Amino acid sequence: MDEIVNRVANSPLKNIDLEDFYLPGERVLFDIKDWLYEGIILREKDFRNKVADFDWSTLQDKYVAFTCSADAIIPSWAYLLLASHASTFVKKCVVGDLNTLETVLYTEIIFKFDISQFEDKPVIIKGCANKPIPESAYTLLISKLLPVAKNIMYGEACSTVPLYKKTNKH
Repeated sequence: MDEIVNRVANSPLKNIDLEDFYLPGERVLFDIKDWLYEGIILREKDFRNKVADFDWSTLQDKYVAFTCSADAIIPSWAYLLLASHASTFVKKCVVGDLNTLETVLYTEIIFKFDISQFEDKPVIIKGCANKPIPESAYTLLISKLLPVAKNIMYGEACSTVPLYKKTNKH
């Protein structure tokens, strides 16, 4: 009987699973709507008091997205004030929703990602994920890989979608 050979494991294929890049830690959507006068007006003195009275240590080591779900105009300084108080406790804070937060986190990770191991190699970017990976993370990753990878595919080794193949331009 012939020995079963795992050709995928023995191939030069390099796999990238963006789920492996996911930073552990609690994500918090911090909605300031309850800090507005009548739910729609930001009054500076009242807002500053709410910020000063809030126990920022409750956000220790969390990832925070500051938002306002009320239909109100929030001046930029308000988010800056929130960040100035939260930054000594949180791992990261942004203005926006949780998708914006993940986008910022993945942008920083992919920017620092060493792609030298993918030089002239076929690369598969794993598709399915159980963690919230923003679509933009995939586009950032492929943009970073394009100059070095031999070809880039998306999916699983058993069924990939070809995305890019380096052409020999001599």
